[in-house]
Amino acid sequence: ELYLDLLSQPCRSIYIFARSNNIPFEFKHVELFKDSVLGKKPAAGSGAEQPRAGPSNSEGAGKVSLLKKVPALKDGDFTLAECTAILLYLSRKYNTPDHWYPSDIQKRAQVDEYLSWHHANIRANAPKTMWIKVLIPLFTGQPLPSEKLQEVMEGLSTSLKQFEERFLQDKAFIIGSEISLADLVAIVELMQPVGVGCDIFEDRPRLREWRRRVEDAVGKELFFQAHEMILNIKELSNIQIDPQLKEQLAPVLMKMLK
Repeated sequence: ELYLDLLSQPCRSIYIFARSNNIPFEFKHVELFKDSVLGKKPAAGSGAEQPRAGPSNSEGAGKVSLLKKVPALKDGDFTLAECTAILLYLSRKYNTPDHWYPSDIQKRAQVDEYLSWHHANIRANAPKTMWIKVLIPLFTGQPLPSEKLQEVMEGLSTSLKQFEERFLQDKAFIIGSEISLADLVAIVELMQPVGVGCDIFEDRPRLREWRRRVEDAVGKELFFQAHEMILNIKELSNIQIDPQLKEQLAPVLMKMLK
């Protein structure tokens, strides 16, 4: 059982990895935001598989993960949280192709290096674009100053420059000629800005070509199906939020960007 919400970047990486490697799993949909925030679930018909279908499994995820967060995995009596731990567990248990997490000690170290760098750099900046442009205005009822987005984009630009020069260089993928877990974790994070209209790939041809190769490696249909919700995130701006929920969450969201 995989407890996921595809609005979440780490959840998308696990979902794509499991699907692209034909790993059998039961999708347990967990809504990161309450139904009063998201409103009704989207109608079926926009893809071969609708992972949001069915009731939310928020309570079940809380029982699986002591951290009460997604992603979470339940394999029999065994439970596991944290994206990287779950990806590595699945790669080892199902003996996925070596390129995902290479047996070569130096290539594996390169994957580990990127995963360690990722959190304090790409992940520290890319998700904030969604909070600034969609979620915080949704809860507070007012847009943030444009200077705030500019500040975040400047930080993200610095991280992207380092990503291209230090990790991607002139290679097809981060560790060479084949996709790895590092590429997967990176791409799902960089799709957050795209979903809110900040196309970070437009003026970066090397990064754009890398994205195309990643899409091809996992399959374009799967890639865009996994990102369907984030690419339509602006639709949330029309949802009516319960006033009590606004009062509870607005101050918390504002603190996230300080």
